[in-house]
Order: sequence, then structure tokens, then C-alpha cells
Amino acid sequence: MTAGVLAILCVIVVMFASLPDQLILFPTTNRVDSRGAVRKAVPCDNGELEIWTAQSRRAQQQDRADVFILRFYGNADRADRWAAAEAEMWNDRAVEIWGMNYPGFGGSTGPARLSKMGPSAVAAFDELERHAGDRPIVVYGASIGAAAALHVAASRPADIAGLILHNPPPLREMILRRFGWWNLWLLAGPVALQIPRNLDSIQNARTIRAPAIFLLAEKDEVVPPRYHMLVLNAYAGEKRVIRLHGAYHNDPIEGAALADLNGALDWILAKRRSR
Repeated sequence: MTAGVLAILCVIVVMFASLPDQLILFPTTNRVDSRGAVRKAVPCDNGELEIWTAQSRRAQQQDRADVFILRFYGNADRADRWAAAEAEMWNDRAVEIWGMNYPGFGGSTGPARLSKMGPSAVAAFDELERHAGDRPIVVYGASIGAAAALHVAASRPADIAGLILHNPPPLREMILRRFGWWNLWLLAGPVALQIPRNLDSIQNARTIRAPAIFLLAEKDEVVPPRYHMLVLNAYAGEKRVIRLHGAYHNDPIEGAALADLNGALDWILAKRRSR
């Protein structure tokens, strides 16, 4: 490759340095009804990371959670919208949800950057671990939140009980394979290069041994199922797959799928006790 071509590529990469953030992230900061969830502020990167916590009815009755779920949401979603409702998903368990808003989302200090997602996710986990003590923590990520969850699991392998991954996207591979052909990869290539290494879901999946539940929507129109499979097949640990028949990317987990998810959580917790 000539020096001239290398120089042109360098210019392209610099020009598109912030393009992945603009194309992928859709932050909102408007007020959202938290439905009783409690706001917690965690210092992070010279700013503030916003976490919303909510306890299930059983946890409130016994004044103590038995299980913690650290929740990372999809790209255009917010923790304050869902934490309270999700606390009651778990079959009358004493559960406490910790939902994180990414930098630039909600009340978390911005700007919204992919490069900030991984470190902030680990900071949220570390704060929760200090609070949880010896109680189990399950890390749950949906859509782009699955990339953050995988990074946490790869960074804290001895500390998590398990993972729940809902429609996980391999960001680099999606950009290259799904969007590269129409621009001959002249745009997709530099954009893919700017995805932070710590959000490489496939590489992270290869290093993780914790048990994982995969929730995979059959008709996912945002992250087509063939991309789910790249992450699933790379995952090194034990895994259970719950197929969401007829479901699209943002459809809720309910009915038989929710019952299956609760059963799979029992499996994760039993694995932790055996360890």
C-alpha cells in the first residue's frame, strides 16, 4: 500500500471519527416518569452517572434483595422508564434492579459517546458490587446494552453470577456486512474502525465463562437474527437460548417466554451456588 493511499485512509478515519456516535446513538434528556424508581448518582469520569433502582414487592417486604440485576438498555431507551416495572418480572423474587443511563442519556453527564459506554458500565457494576456484598449480580443487556453487558462480564469475570443478552448486536460486523456494500465499504470501513474495542461483542463473548441466557427475537428487524448468531456461537460459557417466536426487536418479554426466562434465572443462580 502506497504512502498516498495510507494518507487518504488516515484522513477518512479522522473525518469520520465522531460519525459512529452520530449514526448509532440517539440520546434523550427529557424528563421521564420513573414510576417510583429511585435515582442514584455515581461519580464517573469527572461527571455523574445516573442509575435508577427499584425493588420488587418481595424485596420491599423483607427489606433486602436476594438478587441484583444490573440493566443496560437499548440505544433509544432509558433506565428511568423501565426499572420499576422490571422489578416485578421475576416471579415474586426479592430482586433489585439497577438500570444505568449511558453518558449523555437522561441525567448522566454527556456527551453521548460510544467510547464512554464501556467504562461507565464497569463503573456502574463496581458501585453495585460494593452495595451487593456477597449477593449475586446478573448483568442484563438489551440491543446495544448487550455490548455493554458483555464488556462488564469480560472485565469482571469472577464477580458476576451470569448474563442475560437480549438481541445482542455485533456492531462492527453489522456495519461492515449490512451497510458496507452500497458504499463499497469506503464509509462503512472507517465507521467500523471507530467502534471501541471494548464493545466488540464477539471478542468479549469468546473470553466469558459465566452462564448466559440469550433472548432472541425471531423477526428482529433492527439486529437481524443472523447477527445474533455470531455472538451466540462465539460465546464460550454455558448458554441457554430462549427463542422469541414471532417477536420483533422491541417486543416485550411476556407469557411463555417470561416463564422460560424465570426458569433460566434459576439455572444461573444454581450455577453460582455450585461455584
